[in-house]
Amino acid sequence: MKAHTHETQSTITPERALEFLKEGNQRFVNNLKANRDLLGQVNATREGQWPFAVVLSCIDSRTSAELIFDQGLGDIFSIRIAGNFVNQDILGSMEFGCNVAGSKLVVVLGHTKCGALKGGLDAAQIEGLGMDNLNHLINHFDPIIKQVMEDGEERSSKNSDLLERLNHQNVKSAIEDIRKQSSTLRMLEQEGKIKIVGANYDVETGAVSWL
Repeated sequence: MKAHTHETQSTITPERALEFLKEGNQRFVNNLKANRDLLGQVNATREGQWPFAVVLSCIDSRTSAELIFDQGLGDIFSIRIAGNFVNQDILGSMEFGCNVAGSKLVVVLGHTKCGALKGGLDAAQIEGLGMDNLNHLINHFDPIIKQVMEDGEERSSKNSDLLERLNHQNVKSAIEDIRKQSSTLRMLEQEGKIKIVGANYDVETGAVSWL
């Protein structure tokens, strides 16, 4: 498979971009890989890049978007932060990817057994370790935790059902934040130029489910 050009990127619809990722994950799960000349893709992208999708995922070492979606050099913009949430800088990166570089799809990709979300659930213990910046990060999830917790439920990373509800709601909340906080991306989606979707990666099976 060759790297995308401006011409091939311009013919991809948001729906087709999503299919590319679904097909890629199916190859990954089946332990197959598309036949790519990676050095050729390096040469083909020397003068520019035309990715078809922007993927926001966690920094978890098991969730490399290029691998789990079987994509090559120049195919996707990969944004990574612990807990796959958005802030102004990430939104700016997404706006660049879609409105400047022409990507057709934004994916917020969560994953099972997320360590950042576990940290949010166990915030009291984490805060006791004295890591100021990590404390700031995990406190981002507190409003979502309160949203998904049921009365009398144990707030703990050992509560696997709560952790997965939090994982799904965290993806949905990130999508809501994208639409609320970026008029650029909201407009592109309303005009049908991009799609904004959520997904969940299972670290035990390698499969991505679409929310």
